Amino acid sequence: MDNKLKAMLASYARSFLAAALAVYATGETGWKALLAAGLSAVVPVVIRALNPKDPAFGKIADIAMVEIDKLAKASSKKKTK
Repeated sequence: MDNKLKAMLASYARSFLAAALAVYATGETGWKALLAAGLSAVVPVVIRALNPKDPAFGKIADIAMVEIDKLAKASSKKKTK
């Protein structure tokens, strides 16, 4: 599993858990309400993941990661010299 996928899944899980806990904290303990709250919180994250121009998950992120890797390699080469 690559880092990008791990980051996306972690984002989904955080959003789901936060919403479900917020609903639970109000006293609503029904599994349907908790599930609905969690899924409602995940929808914006899914929309973000589907956006190819999103700076965290879209094509821009892929381009940025390549450039960051290049800079990191160049920096490590300078330090070893």
